[in-house]
Amino acid sequence: MNDTSTHARHHTLPSPVATLLSRLPPYPGSLLLVTGLNLVLARQLPDDVRQRLRGQRVRIHVRDAGLRFDFVWQGSHFQACLPQTDVHLTISASAHDFVRLARRQDDPDTLFFNRRLSMEGDTELGLMVKNALDAMDLPVFNPQCLAPGAVLAHLKRKLRPAP
Repeated sequence: MNDTSTHARHHTLPSPVATLLSRLPPYPGSLLLVTGLNLVLARQLPDDVRQRLRGQRVRIHVRDAGLRFDFVWQGSHFQACLPQTDVHLTISASAHDFVRLARRQDDPDTLFFNRRLSMEGDTELGLMVKNALDAMDLPVFNPQCLAPGAVLAHLKRKLRPAP
């Protein structure tokens, strides 16, 4: 068995966690996702990508968690939307693979060719977005920054009066 298939099989959410996550309402998760996308990506998108994305409904599907996050590009920002039956592009992977992508530990092409990442719908749009993301100098996502202690320390620094 090769390393990729071993890696993918051992890094899925445990069934009880997946069951719990799949019961969460989708809109709040979409709202959190677009907040992050707006903070990190919105200002950096090239004009041609902005134009092509305008009004396009995109879904991020976290397979092993049963989560779907729907959003649309409104020309200057991403906006969460309620789950749609008709989306233009769906990007699917496991939670672990999405984190590895965000941390730049895996390349999207490698995950795609190993069938760990998939795109459905307007694949031309998906490839344009992927190529634009590859060309950007984005910060590497560090999930430890979301730990309660790290969040509280950040808030404490922000709220501290200036000397």
